Amino acid sequence: MFVPSLPAWYNKHRYIKEVLPIATFVIADIHGEYDKFMEMLKKIRLSDQDTLYILGDVVDRGPHPVRVLRKLMEMPNVVPIVGNHELMAMQCLSFLREEITEHSAAGFGRDKLRLLAGWIQNGADPTMKEFRALDREMQSEVLDFLDEFLAYAEITAGGRKYLLVHAGLGNFRPEKRMEDYSLDELVWERPDYALRYFEDMEVVSGHTPTQLIEDNPRPGYIFRENGHVAIDCGACFRGGRLACICLETGEEFYV
Repeated sequence: MFVPSLPAWYNKHRYIKEVLPIATFVIADIHGEYDKFMEMLKKIRLSDQDTLYILGDVVDRGPHPVRVLRKLMEMPNVVPIVGNHELMAMQCLSFLREEITEHSAAGFGRDKLRLLAGWIQNGADPTMKEFRALDREMQSEVLDFLDEFLAYAEITAGGRKYLLVHAGLGNFRPEKRMEDYSLDELVWERPDYALRYFEDMEVVSGHTPTQLIEDNPRPGYIFRENGHVAIDCGACFRGGRLACICLETGEEFYV
């Protein structure tokens, strides 16, 4: 797969480390399912003192991805982490919002066309449709918000350490520092659920629907094994669920 150069924000927004009070909730792979997301917020009774981490893939596939983004923009206690679908969107939306002329189209080049084709194949249409319906000012605000997404987060909740990341740790090595992982390794590469990565830290990730995890006894529900907590339960697919986990209690929520 074609991997472009890292975006300018990558080194600026790589990670955060902090000890969190009250309740810490994590959701992944909303994929435009606005109604499910709003129902989930009611179910978990999210307060202003709680923190909600979103592990990427807010956009694409489902009917209202930009509506979900705009809801997140209103929530100061949300910490968004970038997924492969946000990466594709950021790589394309900035040049798609430009006026298409013969001159600008000629400047697209093979790389931009390849990025756009890859994004469209991965369910970009709802995101493009809602984004184009925004006025220019709101388009800029949405792009600025996407630019603030973290690459990953290391946190402590309920006395345990967690690494929050969209996909996994591609080319994992025990001695490899987190800051040495490429963005591609964090948002595209799937984890090896049979391998425990860290003795003192659990890895919470999305990206891979739990229906697709081999030998998973509970497909479509949160998967926990070998220090992995996989929470993408296929919200945008038929029969799938939007899942959420509270890190302090381990309680699971589904819509």
